Amino acid sequence: MSWFGQLGEAVVDGGNPTSMAKTVSADSVVDGGGANPATGYSLVNASDLDAAVEMAKGCPVLSSGGTVEVAELMEM
Repeated sequence: MSWFGQLGEAVVDGGNPTSMAKTVSADSVVDGGGANPATGYSLVNASDLDAAVEMAKGCPVLSSGGTVEVAELMEM
């Protein structure tokens, strides 16, 4: 929670961990989350993708060997 505290108002949604996953393709459904399964999510407000990457560098999961995927949401 201290990482979120450092991000302050940039945190839009602290998110949640994920549970069981399935990978869906055009012709199959396979148990599991693919090559790099998502284990949770958080939403932050950043000026651009590089700024979000800088925020992600402080995520505590990195210290235990985990990784963080950073993606920009598209307005629909």
